[in-house]
Amino acid sequence: MAANIQIEGNPAFARIPPWVKAKLRPIAIEKIQQVHDWIEHEVVPAERIYKAQLKEARWTTPAIVTELRKKAKAQGLFNLFLPNHFEESPGLTNLEYSCCAEIMGRVYWGAQTLNCHAPETGNIELLAKYCTPEQKKKWLHPLMNGDFSSAYSMTEPDRASSDATQVGIKMEITDKEVIINGRKLYGNCKYNEEMQIFILMGCSDPDNKNPWNRHTTLVVPANTPGLKQVRNLSIMGYDWAPEGHGEYLYEDVRVPRENIILGPGRAFEIAQGRLGPGRIHHCMRLIGQAERAYELALVRCYEPRKKPRGKFIGEFDSNIERIAEMRMTIDAMRLVVLNAADTMDLQGNKAGRYAIAQSKIMVPNALLKVIDEAMQIYGGQGLTQHTPLPEIWTYARFVRVADGPDSAHRHQVGRDQMKTAQGFRERAEKYTARYKELCKKWNLEPEEFIGIV
Repeated sequence: MAANIQIEGNPAFARIPPWVKAKLRPIAIEKIQQVHDWIEHEVVPAERIYKAQLKEARWTTPAIVTELRKKAKAQGLFNLFLPNHFEESPGLTNLEYSCCAEIMGRVYWGAQTLNCHAPETGNIELLAKYCTPEQKKKWLHPLMNGDFSSAYSMTEPDRASSDATQVGIKMEITDKEVIINGRKLYGNCKYNEEMQIFILMGCSDPDNKNPWNRHTTLVVPANTPGLKQVRNLSIMGYDWAPEGHGEYLYEDVRVPRENIILGPGRAFEIAQGRLGPGRIHHCMRLIGQAERAYELALVRCYEPRKKPRGKFIGEFDSNIERIAEMRMTIDAMRLVVLNAADTMDLQGNKAGRYAIAQSKIMVPNALLKVIDEAMQIYGGQGLTQHTPLPEIWTYARFVRVADGPDSAHRHQVGRDQMKTAQGFRERAEKYTARYKELCKKWNLEPEEFIGIV
């Protein structure tokens, strides 16, 4: 099929930069085209069906999603995110998947129809990377098959979770089981019966001298006695049903010791392996959300029923400039995301942490502005349920703090850059030494500059 797909002039590839197109293999070209056709013809037209069904059963996955998931699975469109170095992967690189994820992001729940939504993407990659064959059979394979959904549980209400060494929920590990006590925030809601497992990070060895070895990650079935959902947390006024964001209380929750992933004390190794891809997936989808907002703004610009002073909204100079700024911002942020994905492919998640952090910091901030400008073009109507814009904006704002606030990522980037300072000082000293040599050659008196080596 891929050999017959024309890339140039094809809307599925219209926003993909030339350097990325040159790297796309036939399998990727085929999948990008399939995802584009899927979102355009199956998902976007069903948005209002989704809303109507959700209104009838708030914490049940809408029937339209269930039907689309079956259809997508039959077409080989499930789990496209899993990188090609995993045996369970459908074969795409991070860069190739980025092109698919942007298209999925055009509708908030679009990725869910393809089993490529958060937190499933990060959780599946975690289980694929770190679980034993027995654990994979129990949890990974059902998740990849869409039999149930999962949650990742790390954030706590009374700890500075941006410093994950402070995660404090207690885990007592015995010969046969792990006993858990404490509170957590943001794991998906148990109200939805499809949500059946939590991947939980807790403190199992608080007295360990190395703070990076104090924590353990394990799987907790959602129906385990003692695990209680206190409430759902609204995000900017939205309940985000049917998945939600729960607040949980663990009271003597007991799970078998074999539910531990990788081993006691290895939670940070697992978290870093998970968070790189998870962070970048959010940004990939957000590019698609911003494109949708941009397109809605263009639609509004030439709405014949909205002609202030007899002119289309798009004929005013201020809006022409606004559209130009939105277009350039989205294109620039796409390059940031694609660079991060390519860096992960070429150098690995750890080596790519700067590019990942760059995406996590810059993309949500910039695209929040794009979406806000689209809302301005719609005026008061842009703040209502008449368009997807308020939910798109809220998702972008949420992504700014998902997997850590901006300041945490900036601090990490800044610390890494400070490590390069001495090398630049040495270079500056060489420049000065060479300058003094040139002064002698040309019979000039060297000048002294305070603060310059």
